[in-house]
Amino acid sequence: MEKQARIYIAGHRGMVGSAIVRKLQAEGYTNLIMRTSSELDLRNQVAVADFFEEEKPEYVFLAAAKVGGILANNIYRAEFLYDNLIIEANIIQSAYKTGVKKLLFLGSSCIYPKMAPQPLQEEYLLTGLLEPTNEPYAIAKIAGIKLCEAYRSQYGCNYISAMPTNLYGPNDNYDLQGSHVLPALIRKFHEAKINNQPSVEVWGTGSPRREFLHADDLADACVFLMEEYNDELFVNIGTGEDVTIRELAEAVKDVVGFEGELRWDTSKPDGTPRKLMDVSRIHNLGWKHKTELRDGLEKTYQDFLANEVLYVE
Repeated sequence: MEKQARIYIAGHRGMVGSAIVRKLQAEGYTNLIMRTSSELDLRNQVAVADFFEEEKPEYVFLAAAKVGGILANNIYRAEFLYDNLIIEANIIQSAYKTGVKKLLFLGSSCIYPKMAPQPLQEEYLLTGLLEPTNEPYAIAKIAGIKLCEAYRSQYGCNYISAMPTNLYGPNDNYDLQGSHVLPALIRKFHEAKINNQPSVEVWGTGSPRREFLHADDLADACVFLMEEYNDELFVNIGTGEDVTIRELAEAVKDVVGFEGELRWDTSKPDGTPRKLMDVSRIHNLGWKHKTELRDGLEKTYQDFLANEVLYVE
C-alpha cells in the first residue's frame, strides 16, 4: 500500500478497527477514510454504494461487525446473522463495483466446528457442526469468507480473509450483558475490588481453554497481510498458545488486585471446550505476535482505568 493511498477502515471505532487505525497512522499512512455508524449505516445498501462511489477507497479493512459474547450471541440470533450478512455483502459488492485494489475481511475463530481437532487449521472449515450458541454469527462470518473467495474466482478481485482468535485491548466492550469473557472479568474484578466484595462470580466450570491476542498485535498482522499476502485461503491470526478460563480469571484477578474468592456458576454455558488456532501459516509468512498475555492484561487494565467513565456508562 502506498503511504498516500485512500484506505477505508470499516468499523474504525471498535476495538479492532481502532487498533488498525493506530497501526496505519504509526506506519505513516495519511489518507484514512472513516465513518461512524451514525454517518453511514453499513446495513443500508444504497448508502454504502453512494459512499464508495464518492470516496473511491483503494484499500478496505472490513472490521465492522455486530459482535458480542456468548450471552448476546445466543439471545440476538437474528440480528447477529442479518446485520453481519448485510454489512459484509454491501461493502464487498461496493468494493467490487468501484474497483477497490484490495480488501481484507476479518472473520472469527468461531467459524470452526465445535469439535474440530486442535489446534484449528484453516482446512477444518465446514467439516462439522458449529457451536450452537454462536452459530448465527459464525454462519455470517463463513459467508463473508465465501464472498471474498467468490469475487476472487469470478471477478479476479484481490480479496483476502483473516480469522483472529479471541481478542482484547483498548475500546473493548465492558457491558456485562454483551461482552466477551476477558473484558467481563476485568470489570467484575475491578468493581468487586472497589466495593470490597468478598467474591466474584464467574460463568461455567473454568475448564474450557481459550487463546487471547492483543488487538494491537491483530492490527499489526492485518497490515502485514494487506502488504504481503494475496492468496485465496484465509489465514488464522493468533498466538498459538492457550489458557483455561480458570487460569485467565486468576491472572486477571492478580492484575486488578482483587483479593476475594472466585465462585464458579456451573449452570452457565462453557461453550466450545477448546479453541486454539494453528498459526503456522502466518508464522511461515513471517509474522508473529509480540504481546504476551500477562503484559497485555496489564496494559488493558491500565487502559480500562483511564477510560472507565466511557467503558461502563
